[in-house]
Amino acid sequence: MDLINNLYIGFQTSLSLINLWYAFLGAMLGTLIGVLPGLGPIATIAMLLPSMYSLEPTSALIMLAGIYYGAQYGGSTTAILINVPGEASSVVTALDGYQMARRGRAGKALATAALSSFFAGTIGTLVVAAFAPPLTALAFEFGAPEYCALMFLGLVGAVVLASGSLAKALAMVILGLLLGQINTDVITAVPRFSFGIAELMDGINFVVIAMGVFSFGEIIANLGKPAEHREIFVKKVTGLMPTKDDLKEATPATIRGTILGCLLGVLPGAGPMLASFSSYSLEKKCSKTPDEFGKGAIQGVAAPEAANNAGAQTSFIPMLTLGIPTSAVMALMIGAMTLMGIQPGPQVMTSNPGLFWGLITSMWVGNVMLVILNLPLIGIWVKLLTVPYRFLFPAIMAFCAIGVYTLSNNTFDVYCAAAFAVVGYLFHKLGFEPAPLILGFILGPMMEENLRRALLMARGDWSVFVTRPIAATMIAVAVVLMVVITLPAISKKREEVFVEEE
Repeated sequence: MDLINNLYIGFQTSLSLINLWYAFLGAMLGTLIGVLPGLGPIATIAMLLPSMYSLEPTSALIMLAGIYYGAQYGGSTTAILINVPGEASSVVTALDGYQMARRGRAGKALATAALSSFFAGTIGTLVVAAFAPPLTALAFEFGAPEYCALMFLGLVGAVVLASGSLAKALAMVILGLLLGQINTDVITAVPRFSFGIAELMDGINFVVIAMGVFSFGEIIANLGKPAEHREIFVKKVTGLMPTKDDLKEATPATIRGTILGCLLGVLPGAGPMLASFSSYSLEKKCSKTPDEFGKGAIQGVAAPEAANNAGAQTSFIPMLTLGIPTSAVMALMIGAMTLMGIQPGPQVMTSNPGLFWGLITSMWVGNVMLVILNLPLIGIWVKLLTVPYRFLFPAIMAFCAIGVYTLSNNTFDVYCAAAFAVVGYLFHKLGFEPAPLILGFILGPMMEENLRRALLMARGDWSVFVTRPIAATMIAVAVVLMVVITLPAISKKREEVFVEEE
């Protein structure tokens, strides 16, 4: 009964006219940036953060969430039609989706992707609604040692599950931790690493880092690439309804992808990308005809699309219940909550149930909007891809610069963002994944604060982290993860999971 009552509260909030508008706006914008290669939910949310001050918190978070899961839908459209994944999580969808399009089955591939995404999004929303309250209740048992251990586990997970080299992921987390130390010490009130620069005494605004590394950095990286000749083979999409045989093949794959995505979505650093890669590998192993994969197998579209959308939904669980981001997007969501004066964590559900449950139910509302809107708008999205990038990037750059300036009406932030743009471009060229940096930057100061608080409570006794069961368990899990990932067999398997992304 509690779940039904909570969902009733949520739908009252999410079905108000203003919140329906922002859910629609977020879903549409998410689809748009998912379609356009080179953008993405991280860069877009980073660009929009400065404008969040003027919005009501619930509406703002509903819109940002819509951008995130809407991008998962949009990325699959161009992946299927022209073999250009708009999102990293849609890379796997392109393998079979594009081959289906070349065989004249583009409509069925798009419908399968949309229906699988909707099913996974619905289940993911129910999982969030069902598991959020017990996790929130558990969170009230957390003290400073438990939070410190949880954040340590989050940082270890960000390294273990980041794509690419472990050493590079570790370096990025450490860099994020170091950047998070640039501030004024909360206990001694002494500026740290500010080098006498007054603007650094309050620390670097995470919006500046996110916008510089992701938005500006991505634009510079895209400008460095040669203009690609894109040949659109699909001029007109017909036959949107899958046949009974298509549904028979796609349904089990959708269910397996949904389950896997729900599980991986809650893990730090995993999310939609790892879920889509893992579900594709799972389907290939489960299939009686694995040779068909890569040649137009409908399971190769259904499974990863279900997995990445389920992963996108359930990644909200740790963020909403514990205030812990599992990905760069969730870190930006926490930043948005902080900007609007909301302290992320378990108290959100009790102090602001309308926001908490309104955000959860808005995910289902947004998924309904997406499945209704996406298929009729396919022609528009494909035409949008013909807009030359030389017209798009100046507008994006100007919007970013204005947004950064409005953070504190200070040109220092713009210069910082420009510096991080160069850093972001270097990361791109050297193969460093920037997401762990954001996680390190967000979690580092929080972990330090809870570490110091725990040691003050325990009068300097470090055994407080191993004598308290919850903290000891999370530290043990983190240590096991670090040991396991160094095993040669596991390390090799990890490289295989991410090989398609390269």
